[in-house]
Amino acid sequence: MGSFDRTAVDERSAPRYELPRRARRIAIVLAAWGFLYACYRAYYAFGGQGAMIGQPVSPSQFRAINAVAVMILVVAAALPLLAVRTGSPPWVRRLFPVIGWVAAVGCCMHALVDATLRVLSLTGAYPSRYPSGFWLTIDRRAADLQDLFFNEPWFFVEGCLWAALALSLLGVGSRRRWWLSAVAGCLVLTAIGLLSGLGVIGSFRLG
Repeated sequence: MGSFDRTAVDERSAPRYELPRRARRIAIVLAAWGFLYACYRAYYAFGGQGAMIGQPVSPSQFRAINAVAVMILVVAAALPLLAVRTGSPPWVRRLFPVIGWVAAVGCCMHALVDATLRVLSLTGAYPSRYPSGFWLTIDRRAADLQDLFFNEPWFFVEGCLWAALALSLLGVGSRRRWWLSAVAGCLVLTAIGLLSGLGVIGSFRLG
């Protein structure tokens, strides 16, 4: 009789962690939300001119920056779908709450800081600042409004979706700790970002 490989049988018969249906639905929405923003950046990467806030010094550099953003956004959009595919291994449950924490805190902080700075700029309390040497001409009011009503809402919703995905992967006992640490991290980083944006401390670029 041939040898019996118990290890191979155990590996094949080991139960695979099945993600909750709620996580799958959130992942699909998250992927679609990221893909929509990737399409927006792709429009400029391929030379689109609509709703431009100014004239960049180097149109080729402007297109290249948007092309890189598209690649990052597409990867970010695909990541949740890869995580919730059928038969995902158990380590997914351990890894994605961490990824979700980083994404949720980073995106929400980005939105809160930039939205606050744009409001201050629109009210004249503090002028908005843009990278020197990047724009040849710029309509600062149009830029502030576009950021306030389009870009930053996207970041905030993206962060909330990542938070929802992460929480859906955690047990009930771990959700409170995750939530409290995420809120604390977001508040601390938002305070640092605002102090930097207002010139109180050194530069802290948000992208």
